[in-house]
Amino acid sequence: MSCCHHYDLITGNEHVFSVDPSAIRFGVGALAEVGHDAQQLGLKRVALFTDKAVAQLEAVTTVSSALRAVGMDVVIYDDVRVEPTDGSFKQAARFASEGHFDGYVSVGGGSVIDTCKAANLYATYPAEFLTYVNAPIGDGVAVPGPLKPHIACPTTSGTGSECTGMAIFDLVERHVKTGIASRALWPTLALIDPEVTATLPANVVAASGFDVLSHALESYTARPYTQRPAPESPALRPMSQGANPWSDMGCREALRYTGKYLVRAVQDATDTEARHGMMWAATLAGIAFGNSGVHLPHGMAYSVAGMIRDYCPAGYPQGEAICPHGISVIVDVPSVFRFTASSSPGRHMEAASLLGGAVGNAGDDEAGEALAETIIAMMRATEMPNGIGALGYGEADIPGLAEGAFAQQRLLANSPMPVDQGDLQALYRGAAQYW
Repeated sequence: MSCCHHYDLITGNEHVFSVDPSAIRFGVGALAEVGHDAQQLGLKRVALFTDKAVAQLEAVTTVSSALRAVGMDVVIYDDVRVEPTDGSFKQAARFASEGHFDGYVSVGGGSVIDTCKAANLYATYPAEFLTYVNAPIGDGVAVPGPLKPHIACPTTSGTGSECTGMAIFDLVERHVKTGIASRALWPTLALIDPEVTATLPANVVAASGFDVLSHALESYTARPYTQRPAPESPALRPMSQGANPWSDMGCREALRYTGKYLVRAVQDATDTEARHGMMWAATLAGIAFGNSGVHLPHGMAYSVAGMIRDYCPAGYPQGEAICPHGISVIVDVPSVFRFTASSSPGRHMEAASLLGGAVGNAGDDEAGEALAETIIAMMRATEMPNGIGALGYGEADIPGLAEGAFAQQRLLANSPMPVDQGDLQALYRGAAQYW
């Protein structure tokens, strides 16, 4: 029996969806409880992953003090790179291998949490680097077994990495972002304290917040799980299984919170309600997309970030080109959802309404434009770049961007509409400039 008409059952296709809820604890003061949790997991020697900027913040002091207060041997690794690369993952894995740790704690944004996941993986099951990386870029070999305990403590309201089994990085030689995806990478526990967002720069709140928006929107509009062929075995059911009734609940609420709070959280650092609200939205969206998966905007974002030449926004490490993940995603979003609206006009229109768009009596044929214009208004209010052109890309870059995106087959397979490289080129052209 299907849960609603969006999930009509088709003979020979998938009839079952999997629910893999994350273990989370949310609220002011949650980080101070990490010592208790580490003890419960039987840890004695812990690697605490962070980056040099976050290492100076109270969150790291709180976590390290709580661990040491219960007798933990804590070694801090603060060499995590913002927007990790294959090289920085390898460096972290060497540290983890040489340290002989029995557990891990990560304190930081998605870059920190993802790096910790990768270090845990390669220290536990050593292999050539591309072994576990998603095919066709890597070999896509399954993680052999469980990893050591990992307690994730996010300090940004956006990536949702604390609720997923994914670790994303730049493969520098190929100028493309890719990742590792496995249920084994899921953190054992996420401790989420919304107070950590109080000191975030406005541009970081904006970039991470638009990642939340896109997680929820992509998950909600992803290819329905019932459109996938039934797997030969439950073990072959993909982690990114497509939109399903479980993920839908988190997506709707994450979109509603994002529409209500994102612009406020960016424009006023003292708006505690808004900043806490965005942290909860990030958690909800992380749970949702960790269960259903994302699609075209994230697939396109990986080459946008990987091919960046000289863009470096305020609020991020200066001195080298960098395109924060949330920015590389959101510059693609309006173009994509104009394209995908015909696959589920009702969902696209509902998303625009949840985000606060004035949809009025717009018809199905206007759903894509209504959603795109709602998001563009939010981008303008938070001073996001005006499409990929504002990041330095022009017509000559389009074929390379499309080629890099087409390599993200794990994500493209989740798209509600099939795409080829020609479609991707058209989508990038549509993302060149929005206003």
